Amino acid sequence: MGWESWGCSPLRWLLRSPFDRNVPVQLELQELLLDHVFQRLGVSSQGCVDHPIVLTEAVCNPLYSRQMMSELLFECYQVPKVSYGVDSLYSFYHNRRQNWPCSGLVISSGYQCTHILPVLEGRLDAKNCKRINLGGCQAAVYLQRLLQLKYPGHFAAITLSRMEEILHEHSYIAQDYIEELQKWRCPEYYENNVHKMQLPFSNKLLGSTVASEEKQEKRQQQLRRLQELNARRREEKLQLDQERLDRLLYVQELLEDGQMDQFHKALVELNMDSAEELQSYINKLSLSVEQTKQKILQSEVNIEVDVVDSKPETPDLDPLGSEQSLEDVESINEFEPLFAEEQPEAEKPVAAVQPVFNLAEYHQLFLGTERIRAPEIVFQPSLIGEDQAGIAETMQFVLERYSKEQQTILVQNVFLTGGNTMYPGLKARIQKELLEMRPFQSSFQVHLASSPVLDAWYGARDWAVDRKDYEEKGGEYLKEHCASNVYVPIRLPKQAPRAAEAAGRASGTGNAGEQA
Repeated sequence: MGWESWGCSPLRWLLRSPFDRNVPVQLELQELLLDHVFQRLGVSSQGCVDHPIVLTEAVCNPLYSRQMMSELLFECYQVPKVSYGVDSLYSFYHNRRQNWPCSGLVISSGYQCTHILPVLEGRLDAKNCKRINLGGCQAAVYLQRLLQLKYPGHFAAITLSRMEEILHEHSYIAQDYIEELQKWRCPEYYENNVHKMQLPFSNKLLGSTVASEEKQEKRQQQLRRLQELNARRREEKLQLDQERLDRLLYVQELLEDGQMDQFHKALVELNMDSAEELQSYINKLSLSVEQTKQKILQSEVNIEVDVVDSKPETPDLDPLGSEQSLEDVESINEFEPLFAEEQPEAEKPVAAVQPVFNLAEYHQLFLGTERIRAPEIVFQPSLIGEDQAGIAETMQFVLERYSKEQQTILVQNVFLTGGNTMYPGLKARIQKELLEMRPFQSSFQVHLASSPVLDAWYGARDWAVDRKDYEEKGGEYLKEHCASNVYVPIRLPKQAPRAAEAAGRASGTGNAGEQA
């Protein structure tokens, strides 16, 4: 049921969660969630829900959170019974076999966080439980960032839902992370182990269906823009030539006025040797300026260009014929591909434009080292900048809080559960970490839940708080069992001394009255 909303990636970022990590904090949203669940299960929530409810809660769940949840269920839905338990402990006892000990070390890794739970003689040792604030959610976000950096062209298509799919179907835990990265550097290993994921795409590129009249109008607009571009270039060239010509004429006037020193100094600045060379440059610039002025005048007159010709001819922007400059011809040739078109002889079926490259291959994601980098964060949180200990360090820290005999008992049943423990290779990685931290030739056993996601629900059995217990002991009350948290009642300040003191004061006042 939850996948109906989580599958829609655009909507996913707008949803508000009733949970902070795995603790419910917003009961208004929790009520909406329960309404949706009861509706889809076919349970009428009008008036009351006459069914026992089994709920899982976080390890060492705050009393206030449990109290608000109990009030919601008993007061709003009028449920007859409620059962609370830790999901990983439900899974632990559901997978127990006849030869399994009652003690063990439970490693539960879920969507938001990972817990290390020691169980001694069938009871949870809550004082030594540890939590790592990393789970499947952080792994999916990290994988999304890696692939978005690798494929910036598919930024929007690399969604969080697709990343979770990749984690579930393509990722695995490396037994030795550094050694596995070295293997991926080999081209042959990369070709044999890389996974390709196809992103959705559309290969239907519609051909041009614009009418011939619209094409001619478009071509005229392009020619006008080209004429304006050439006109601006001519004006800029005319301005530069005119400035240089004025400078040369000024130097020539120095010669005519007899100022020889300034004249020779100006020739040196112009990199010229004699007055004849100066006069040659003046003649050339004068001719160039005059031609440019004529071109500008003619272009203003001939604004309209006839584009009815079927053949793509170079437009005659220079009516002077042989005097057309090379610069204008080159500028026209640059825009020549824009004007080339087929001769509209007859009505032809419009064919689809063939892509110049394979669109399917362009929309493929190649999953290489990303397959091991994303799930590795639960062992090395520093990969995403988290200042936390990984599973191996936390597991060693928990074991060191017990005696050697108790450590031996705990490691005989290391139990893995939770949706984030379904990666291939996780069990072998835990065995490797235990082999490194345990004494030489010591024994240990690692077990994986038969169904890490659903065993918590299969393990919930006949442990419920009825309405009578709720009314007598409050919403925070919890009937303890092997898979539950430890119930710690709320201690209220005693009011008896104040009552006794008030009674004493009253009796003292009465005695004083009698004496009076």
